[in-house]
Amino acid sequence: MRLMFAAVLMCLGLPAAAQDFAVRDSDRVLDADGMAADVVGRTHEFFDGGVSFFSVSGTYTYTYTDGARAYGSYALKDDGQDGVVCSNFDNGFSRCDKYVHDGTRLVLLTEDGNRFPVKEAR
Repeated sequence: MRLMFAAVLMCLGLPAAAQDFAVRDSDRVLDADGMAADVVGRTHEFFDGGVSFFSVSGTYTYTYTDGARAYGSYALKDDGQDGVVCSNFDNGFSRCDKYVHDGTRLVLLTEDGNRFPVKEAR
């Protein structure tokens, strides 16, 4: 699972035009207010131990369970109206993800259909 998550985060960047997220009927897509409250300036710890940080200045850091880090920047697509955040990494990779709430759980959706529930947001 950890390797799959790392591959999704670092190597499967798709162009923004190719976005087709697998949103479920039970999902509530974050709007601009939700993105401001739940993503911008927040740290997300995932169940595999990986940690994402979206700074208020637009920088992004992903910390792997072994302590290695990937750095870059992020931007909210369409000012966050559709729950999509696009990340551009310093190593040249990029990707876009969608954030939803499934019940009370914040969940990251990838363009290739994976779902990564957030264990803790702080």
